[in-house]
Amino acid sequence: MVTFTVEDHDGNRQDIEAPDDMGLSLMEVLKASEYPVLATCGGMALCATCHVEILEGKNGLGEATDIELDQLEALPEYFPSSRLACQIRISELLDGAVIKLRGEDN
Repeated sequence: MVTFTVEDHDGNRQDIEAPDDMGLSLMEVLKASEYPVLATCGGMALCATCHVEILEGKNGLGEATDIELDQLEALPEYFPSSRLACQIRISELLDGAVIKLRGEDN
């Protein structure tokens, strides 16, 4: 199991525990945890409605792909630590990370 912190649109933080052996994406875990993540493309990096900002722990997650960057750069608000939650797999690399929801609901 991996534990990370999610900051919602109101600034409230909650620790989330997720299994790291099921191949889940961060987007899937956020939706299952009932966060307001639209994810209208279903994880294909085509809509950017699962936009998150990695506040802590981004170094181990690797670089965003060109497809992911294309979607992020089209957003009205884009940060150097922005990522699409659908492109981040739940793994030990997320342990201790702090993730801020961005998406379309902010």
